[in-house]
Formats: sequence, C-alpha cells, structure tokens
Amino acid sequence: MAFTLDFCEARARDAAEAAATAKLANVRDRELRSEAAWRAMADQIVQIEKKRMERLNEKAEASN
Repeated sequence: MAFTLDFCEARARDAAEAAATAKLANVRDRELRSEAAWRAMADQIVQIEKKRMERLNEKAEASN
C-alpha cells in the first residue's frame, strides 16, 4: 500500500493529539514516536515528489 502525503500528515496529527491528551507517560511517548515516524514518511514523500518533478523537467528540457 502506498501512502499519500495527506494520509501521513493526518496520522501524524492524530498521533500528536493522542500524545497531548495521554495520561500515561508511556502512551504519550509511544504517540510521539508514532508522530515522528508519520512525519518522516510525509517528508520522504515530499522529497520523492520533488525529485520526480526535477527528472520530468530535465526530460522536458532535453526534448526541446
């Protein structure tokens, strides 16, 4: 399953909200780790899309 940027960002927000309302330290820590992981995945998606656009632009310039 491929994750979308919106999906990853939504999961990160959900984890952040869960961490903010957690009463137990271990639950808060788990949610903060989850948020960090989802944000890292979202950042990776952004980087992949950026590189994809760069390659497309290079191909378009080369064909001109």
